[in-house]
Amino acid sequence: MIPSIHKRGSKTGGLIRYLYGPGTHEEHIDPHLVAAFDPLAPDPGRGPSTTYEQLQRLLDQPVNALPKNRRPDKHVWHISVRASPEDPILSDEDWAAIARRTVAATGIAPEGDDTACRWAAVRHADDHIHIIATLVRDDGRRPRLHNEARRAQAEARRIEADYDLRRVTPGDGTAAKRATSAERHKAERRGQDATSRDLLCERVHRALAGARDETEFFDRLAAEGVRIKKRIAPSGDVLGYSVAVVGDRNKVNEPVWFSGSKLAPDLSLPRIRRRFAATADMPEPPAALERNAASAPARARRFAAEATDSALASMASDDDSAAAAQLIGVGEVLDALAQTSIGPTKAELREAARHFERATRSHIRARNEEMYALRRAANQIVHSGPAFGRGQDGAATALVLDVMVLAVIAAARWHAARNHAQQAEAAQRAADHLRTAYQTTTAGPLAAMRAHGQRLPTPVRQRQAHTVRTALPHPADRLQAEPGWHALTAVLDQAERAGHHTTTLLAKAAAQRELDSADSISDVLVWRLQHLGYIAPPASTPQSQRPRSDATPIPTTPVVAPQVANRPRRR
Repeated sequence: MIPSIHKRGSKTGGLIRYLYGPGTHEEHIDPHLVAAFDPLAPDPGRGPSTTYEQLQRLLDQPVNALPKNRRPDKHVWHISVRASPEDPILSDEDWAAIARRTVAATGIAPEGDDTACRWAAVRHADDHIHIIATLVRDDGRRPRLHNEARRAQAEARRIEADYDLRRVTPGDGTAAKRATSAERHKAERRGQDATSRDLLCERVHRALAGARDETEFFDRLAAEGVRIKKRIAPSGDVLGYSVAVVGDRNKVNEPVWFSGSKLAPDLSLPRIRRRFAATADMPEPPAALERNAASAPARARRFAAEATDSALASMASDDDSAAAAQLIGVGEVLDALAQTSIGPTKAELREAARHFERATRSHIRARNEEMYALRRAANQIVHSGPAFGRGQDGAATALVLDVMVLAVIAAARWHAARNHAQQAEAAQRAADHLRTAYQTTTAGPLAAMRAHGQRLPTPVRQRQAHTVRTALPHPADRLQAEPGWHALTAVLDQAERAGHHTTTLLAKAAAQRELDSADSISDVLVWRLQHLGYIAPPASTPQSQRPRSDATPIPTTPVVAPQVANRPRRR
């Protein structure tokens, strides 16, 4: 049950005509009153001789009784109350009761108050009603409407419980403003996939992902094809910014501008500058990660996997400010991955980033310097260019997605533990899309590794089976029965050839996090071994005399990501 309070107006008759009219897309069906302050109120939808003006005069009577200099300029109050798509169709009697509870909870017509505001509830669809009220009570006073939106939401939660409807997760006031019905209808007319508000929000987040400073941020935003209008002080300093979709104009043919703060609370220029200040010394991307450099996307994704893995520790700690910052950083990495991926994973990653955006905000103040490593990882991903789904790029993308799934699930649990219901739900939805992207990405590399494992000589396969039984005696039988077993033996063989002590490496991979909830333990271990094999120096000299497969190489050169991830805090 979703109540939405609309902008106050000054024309009671205009709103009545809309509610009883056909709608902008002929979507209004059988408009009629379900309840009103007076049971005998005229209903233009059912009374053959009843007019809109009769209902208007009745509602406006207390307003018109006041002297003109005491009448409020905006005296029309309007709220819509909508059921969720999966809810059953409610009867007129149910909606009438819901309308009375809503006007009582908001202060329009408190229960038992005989001189309250006048109101009427109109139903013109199965799934919602509109309530119109005039903001002068019958005794000439104004209603007390402090926090009426919050009180409407609280009453909606009680209505859901009483009518056994879908429980909508309560918010905490940190969500981005939702698009209005007018914005949605306009997007449909323009043939847009989403409203201008939502498109701009996504594009601003993409431009912000890993940006080093304002110059890079605005340059990327312009490259997205977005119109930008900066608010400049007399001193020449930039005070704020607004953005618009090219071609989106209002009725006077002016661009429809949205300031950053109107898109989302964290997209105002002062909030964005806090991120830049915390990572002001972030270096330029190294030459090895310049766009189109050999294996640059793979190296950037391995760096991101290491930074995200380090962030998981913060989410498990008691330092909420550090964890809140890591969530913002994870969101930037997701945005960076979404804009540099190609093929079928791109759409899933965009959806994951879109949902997780809600999980990056709460009332817990983030200590922004904690997101240094993740912002740097996002910067490197963006500058490294598109990643193809094969070879090193595919393996590295699978590696970072494996860690991102864990991070997003950890974020859902972190929010749930703090009663951030909307954020927890958003993170869980993001995890669902990430799993799909992960499965799509890993299909090719895992198939190659399985084929390689099946071609290994019998003595090698027996030796790796012994390694698994020694390191992981409990799940060994399950591992050997899984389709991914041959891929696991292949990656263990490659780790052994690189000079690693495979029993120790496998035990370490298994100990990182629990495995029982995994759909495929062998697949999870393959990517953990890939990750550990990349960052850990080999225990002995690589056995170079043995040929190695090029399908999924485990580099023998350690990277320096741990030093970056553990950047000293500022004092």
